[in-house]
Amino acid sequence: MLLRKIFDPRKVVWYMRYELLFSIPLAILVWVLFEVFALRQIALPFSIAATLGGALAIFLGFRNNNSYSRWWEARQLWSGIINSSRVFARLVFTFADSHSHQANYNKEKSEIFKKSLIYKQIAWAHALRLHLRKQESWVELKPFLSEKEFLELSNTQNKPNYLQIMMGKQIYGAMADGTLGGFDSFQMEGQLLALANYQGGCERIKNTPLLRQYHYFTVLFLYAFMLLLPFCLIGDFHKLGIPSMMIPISILISFVFGTIAKIGEVNEDPFENRQTDVPIFAICNTIERDLRETLGETDLPKKPELIDGALF
Repeated sequence: MLLRKIFDPRKVVWYMRYELLFSIPLAILVWVLFEVFALRQIALPFSIAATLGGALAIFLGFRNNNSYSRWWEARQLWSGIINSSRVFARLVFTFADSHSHQANYNKEKSEIFKKSLIYKQIAWAHALRLHLRKQESWVELKPFLSEKEFLELSNTQNKPNYLQIMMGKQIYGAMADGTLGGFDSFQMEGQLLALANYQGGCERIKNTPLLRQYHYFTVLFLYAFMLLLPFCLIGDFHKLGIPSMMIPISILISFVFGTIAKIGEVNEDPFENRQTDVPIFAICNTIERDLRETLGETDLPKKPELIDGALF
């Protein structure tokens, strides 16, 4: 997620390199053909560019609105993951300690249960991050699991889902041995259900792209507009006696439309580990810090720093 307010012009130019490489030579070529070779017939009515630009603006507006909606929904889902993770850790902690008065209560077993289950929740958040970004660095989960659990997890396809299965088994195992009791499991299962729903929402965004026809025709109309624009401008600027001004004006207009299109394109997929994506690594860091603090730990991971003005 970009946090800086001012962007490096060089990086902006590089970001828009394909659109600029298309519009700059084209504008110069049209000027040379019209002014140097006197091919006056290449001039087109400006109404063509105006009409096409209006249609393009409609497509860009629809696409950008929907792209931002997808990005914002992804951010809301991860906000819910933070909240449910905190609630789950609190329930694990308080429920396990609430049975200390019972005859079969074992303090050592209770402490092991709390740490193991809360660590699995931390592992779940990191696993979902890796799962969504299609990263294979599953070794990051090793500090939060036993050797047996990590080996068992390594052989599964959907690791976040399997971690929830392991957590569910551990909760009902604790019910059986007296670490938990009463209706503890029902409230914990409620938070696991919420987390499963958040995972499903993230997977839906990840696996269901914005309608491809909008992407295809938006790009098609954009390049058609940039192609026709200098032909539609050269005649008017020639009448004004400043034909060379067509070149920068054409490039500027193409740059503006291209930038708007690019913004919508990158926001469509918020889990690709790009500067513009939802900062789920930073969110996982927050979850890990908060949950480990719940256990009374003080050696917490450092907060991630900005990388080139962005939080990942």
